[in-house]
Amino acid sequence: MNFLLQTEETTKIVENLMLPDSVQKAQLAETVTKIFNTDYTALTNSIIEQALWIGLKIILALAIYYVGKWVTRWIVRILDRSFERRNVDLSLRNFLRSMVKVVMTILVILAAIQTLGVNTSSFLAIFASAGLAVGMALSGTLQNFAGGVILLLLRPYRIGDYITAQGQSGTVKSIGLFSTQLSTPDNRIIYVPNSAISTSIVDNYSQPATRRVDWKVSIAYGDDFDVARKEILAMLTADKRVLNDPAPMVVIAELGNSAVVLSVRAWAANADYWDLLWDINERIYKELPQKGIHFAYPQMDVHIKQN
Repeated sequence: MNFLLQTEETTKIVENLMLPDSVQKAQLAETVTKIFNTDYTALTNSIIEQALWIGLKIILALAIYYVGKWVTRWIVRILDRSFERRNVDLSLRNFLRSMVKVVMTILVILAAIQTLGVNTSSFLAIFASAGLAVGMALSGTLQNFAGGVILLLLRPYRIGDYITAQGQSGTVKSIGLFSTQLSTPDNRIIYVPNSAISTSIVDNYSQPATRRVDWKVSIAYGDDFDVARKEILAMLTADKRVLNDPAPMVVIAELGNSAVVLSVRAWAANADYWDLLWDINERIYKELPQKGIHFAYPQMDVHIKQN
């Protein structure tokens, strides 16, 4: 096609060159007359008017952009104050602030572009197409994003809670848009995808105000259960961290092959759980033998018969 157009143009040039000399002179004179008869004052005024109009639109677009940025910052500050008054969770607060800032910035940029006379519908179509392509390519990431939104809205756990989810346990350090960061007791950092954690069972140890502390104590057959029960209850009632309601209890949970297994239960504040568990373990180990209670261990009696 380009070859044909070039051929036609070449043919026209050749035909013009083949015109008589008088005709060529007449055409040249007509062209020169048009150039000298042009109203350059009107042309200059038109160019200046267009330049002023374009400059005015550029200034107006810049004004809209900077005023929009100021309005965005003002709205974000108002949101922060409102969140602080309502004690909104820190993770949810950061997420909402980021979302509002991004949306407002996009609207301001589109308004500035439209002021310049550019049709923003084409930009919106491009953004929509690009968003669809990116969404298909990053479907897993978008699922994590959706999971993060669900977690921030429903809040099954908060920063500082100790949880177990997806086979991992740790203290929640941050709740991001794509993953939740857990810190384990041995100071490891685990990132759990939000898409998995939002649809799985989450065991939150920190949310309840109180927790039940359980001990399993194996004593030897023949030892006095009443004595063991009395001593263990005395340890629990003497500890101020143990709650009176529900009251502590000691029962025989199992008659094992080598021992009588006692189940000991007491309630305490969530923050006292581990300290109480470890302290009572130590006291049981040290004090029960002093009262004639022996800890059983696996054993087997072998009887030899001689014929």
